[in-house]
Amino acid sequence: MILSTTLFGRTYQFNSVNEVMAKANEEKSGDIMAGIAAESAEERVAAKVVLANLTLEDLYNNPAIPYETDEVTRIIQDNVNEKIYQSIKNWTVEELREKILDSDTSSNDIRRISRGLTSEMVAAVAKLMSNLDLIYGARKITVTAHCNTTIGLEGTLSTRLQPNHPTDNEDGIVASILEGLAYGAGDAVIGLNPVDDTVESVVRMFKKLEEIKNKFKIPTQTSVLAHVTTQMEAIRQGAPADLIFQSIAGSEKGNTAFGISGDLIAEAKDLALRQGTAAGPNVMYFETGQGAELSSNAHHGVDQLTLEARCYGFAKKYDPFLVNTVVGFIGPEYLYDAKQVIRAGLEDHFMGKLSGISMGVDVCYTNHMKADQDDMENLGVLLTQAGVNFLITAPHADDVMLNYQSLGYHEAQSLRELTGLSPIKEFDEWLQKMEVLDNKSRLTKKAGDASLFLV
Repeated sequence: MILSTTLFGRTYQFNSVNEVMAKANEEKSGDIMAGIAAESAEERVAAKVVLANLTLEDLYNNPAIPYETDEVTRIIQDNVNEKIYQSIKNWTVEELREKILDSDTSSNDIRRISRGLTSEMVAAVAKLMSNLDLIYGARKITVTAHCNTTIGLEGTLSTRLQPNHPTDNEDGIVASILEGLAYGAGDAVIGLNPVDDTVESVVRMFKKLEEIKNKFKIPTQTSVLAHVTTQMEAIRQGAPADLIFQSIAGSEKGNTAFGISGDLIAEAKDLALRQGTAAGPNVMYFETGQGAELSSNAHHGVDQLTLEARCYGFAKKYDPFLVNTVVGFIGPEYLYDAKQVIRAGLEDHFMGKLSGISMGVDVCYTNHMKADQDDMENLGVLLTQAGVNFLITAPHADDVMLNYQSLGYHEAQSLRELTGLSPIKEFDEWLQKMEVLDNKSRLTKKAGDASLFLV
């Protein structure tokens, strides 16, 4: 394993695979804050050259965090298909990149290869790709999942309807839901972040979402995004839950900071399958974001892109219906400006798809970041072209409870119409019945009027 290269008469020597991985990463403020980023563009190129020539076996043998000390590493490596890995282990990272981008390589080919990859391999190949490569590579990969409906089918773009309210006021939540439905949002999930995380409140929110779903016969899924243990107790007390949600990290220490473990997530999945309200079999919903491990001092000196890929390797074990990165939510300390957010959004989506999970993105930013709504719409267009399974939408692109900016209900439907995409079939048919969409999945003159649901 060679960890050095000479460029323009200068030799660059790296001390470990982790150092190569970190310095090959595109510039991120989080990596700079952690003290692991490349010190110059030249050093970054040198690290990419070294990384390109490492084999997949080199990466397998050098996980970001040792197998013996980290549950996430064990879950990722134990989930690798040994036969497929053995057939590709002598490939270099460069050869993996070329295979993915080869026009003759199909989605099924890539899905098969992905079963032999660790998350470090997924991260490594992403580091060698341009933004266009990430879009092109992700577009080739189809990943579907089924809860009450099927997400990820060709020709579709789904959305999460996020009706958060700063006081969990039911009338305000219902108003946001009805407005979102009137713009065609909500086929991936109607998902509420509660302010009050008590079991009693979460039970009440689950029941309200189920009431709306049943009243209007909406073919979708619902979720209340409290801590997983709160949701589990709510289900035990009779709450009607389609999906169980949890934020996850790319290290055991990071998951401990979230108050979770692999065993707990497995228990939650089992509970959802036994006592949840969804058809299944995919009943889990996970959320991630570059920089989460650094914010909880759980990064082990590993770059944030690699840790993000490890989130997807962890999630994969539990067959989720939805996974999304909240790409710009954590703040400028981790992704400084629009350029970094756009790059991270494309990286995360590609890595999620390559990992074999139903991947979405919260195209978002905080108001103290050097980004604006135009930047988010640019990223939304790029991700739609990349074949993203779903996007998150909030009223007027402004989440008044979490205090950050996302995409609006109308923007997501505009992306569908721009690219000739539709919601999930059953939801599309329901929207046509409600006269929100026409028979070409375009907004009607009545769209946007929530009173459609009050007659």
